[in-house]
Amino acid sequence: MKSFHFAFAGIALAVAASAFAASAPVAGSSSALQAADASFAKVFAASPPVDGFPPTPQPADLVLRDATIATENPSQPDAQALAIRGGKIEAVGSNAGIAHYIGPHTKVMDLHGAFVTPGFIEGHGHLLQTGESLMQINVGKARNWDGIVAMVKAAVAKAKPGQWIVGFGWLQNKWNRVPQPNVLGLPLPTSLDAVSPDNPVMLITASYHGVYANAAALKLAGITDSTPNPPGGTIVRDKQGHAIGMLTDTAADPVHRAHQKYIASLTPAERNARREKALQLAVQNEISKGITSFVDMGEDFQTIDWLKQQAAKGLPLRLYVNVDVENVASLDKNLAKYRIIGFADNHFTVRGVGEDVSDGALGTRSAWFLEPYSDAPGITGKNVTPMSDLAQIAKIAARDGFQVSIHAIGDRANREVLDLYQKIFAEDPAAQALRWRVEHAQHLNPADIPRFAELGVIASMQSIHACSDAPMVVPRIGEKRAQEGAYVWHKLIASGAMVLDGTDTPVEDTNPIPVFYCAVTRAYDHGRKTFFPAEVKTPRQELRDYTWNNAYAIFEDHELGSLAPGKLADIDVFSGDLLTMPSDDILRTRVLYTIIGGKVVYARPGADKWRKGQLFKAMPEFDHAE
Repeated sequence: MKSFHFAFAGIALAVAASAFAASAPVAGSSSALQAADASFAKVFAASPPVDGFPPTPQPADLVLRDATIATENPSQPDAQALAIRGGKIEAVGSNAGIAHYIGPHTKVMDLHGAFVTPGFIEGHGHLLQTGESLMQINVGKARNWDGIVAMVKAAVAKAKPGQWIVGFGWLQNKWNRVPQPNVLGLPLPTSLDAVSPDNPVMLITASYHGVYANAAALKLAGITDSTPNPPGGTIVRDKQGHAIGMLTDTAADPVHRAHQKYIASLTPAERNARREKALQLAVQNEISKGITSFVDMGEDFQTIDWLKQQAAKGLPLRLYVNVDVENVASLDKNLAKYRIIGFADNHFTVRGVGEDVSDGALGTRSAWFLEPYSDAPGITGKNVTPMSDLAQIAKIAARDGFQVSIHAIGDRANREVLDLYQKIFAEDPAAQALRWRVEHAQHLNPADIPRFAELGVIASMQSIHACSDAPMVVPRIGEKRAQEGAYVWHKLIASGAMVLDGTDTPVEDTNPIPVFYCAVTRAYDHGRKTFFPAEVKTPRQELRDYTWNNAYAIFEDHELGSLAPGKLADIDVFSGDLLTMPSDDILRTRVLYTIIGGKVVYARPGADKWRKGQLFKAMPEFDHAE
């Protein structure tokens, strides 16, 4: 009897398929989906009843319908509706087909034509630093140095003597005027010291590769005019040799240590409350902007232990945490013990090492280049972490089966990292399967562009950096280098390399909508200018970079990155179709819902009132200083 049922079912399916093939419109269209439903219904209505066939679908927990769904699943790229059960996608199809999954207790969300995608993955960010930045003064909003000093003055008025004032997000290239007097466009410390004589002040650049410290902070850090530049860092000085307060890369470490000493002086309850608040703010910030998984670029072993405890208690956001290397000996001893995959219902994974830093940043002129900076001919940048140390780290990671992510911005840094990877792959071929990455890959010598695909190295890039950095790139490195190798997503993709996307939050706002806009337009200056537009991505490429590619890069392509039956139900609902809408309307789009594991973890206020075609006020193309 079983064989008869099986044979009959196969015949019925074959007849239905034939009927559908004979009359089906273009595959993937809504009319095609409706035709398929009708064809199958006609065949089964005409066939003798068979016990148990077709099977009755189990009722879904949640159904999304009346949507424009971009699945990123090549076998079914488009759909109207989907059903979710047990935290996973049960079925994807037409409104009529998915209606069979609606039971008496199914929650049904009519999306009125909204655009649905796989959940966006933040491909490169700093979770707790994002939360901390939301607790600090946002000096990136100041239009100039005087505005920053005014912000510090206001904060000092509310603080106790000795309390640290911490600001974040400034970059002198975004100011509307150059401070006078200045050193390489950086202010002298007189005005800052005058408003903060009794409070240490630490102002962190947007890139996190520099700090401007006032006199009180320098004193606590033990930095004087006679302090030598450390390896991998620079103490910026005036013509008389006085330290002005600007410290790049490793030169800022003593100030960070002094600040951490202050934090350590707080009570355990105060420290724990600060850390919990930072995590809460960061997680809420991510999910409110459509981020369903977050690649955290570096936490020490102690923080990983704490984050694992928080994940066990329940976090809506999925975390892929990289191990921050405090010292090579500790990494060698402990790394293998910290391999964690899919903990807390696939919400916590540790299987990468990084972000290890090979060089600095373009804004601080510490990105490491093959040739000097055009606007500072005596400078080529810095190798921040010695390449010999990075080699040790990479070999330990390869031994223990861990991914490696190394920060490289300048063309010299990118070449050195690719050379390092190539050497290790030759010595240990198994390491090539560990999906090693170069973080940022911003400035490449043309000879190195094809090497990413040849070596199977992932280019973990952040599109928003191209538009945000655009005004300073040509002044820093000249027209030729900028055109040939600056943020060359198109060239990398054309060469066969895998390119990711993200924001490096809190360096840039984690919101993927301005990132998407930049990726497909490379527009800046409020849309009035474009930065080498030949390097734009197509909307489909950008969607893939943010979803499936990012999932692949964290070994989760079998669970995330596309919408298909059996995969985790991590989903974003947008107010506009990012694949087809005019580019000018992208910034008028908003996240309506964020769904993680089949649960709605964020709903925009008024999302249920939204209707197709409704646009919002245009958001900034990136964080302007204005």
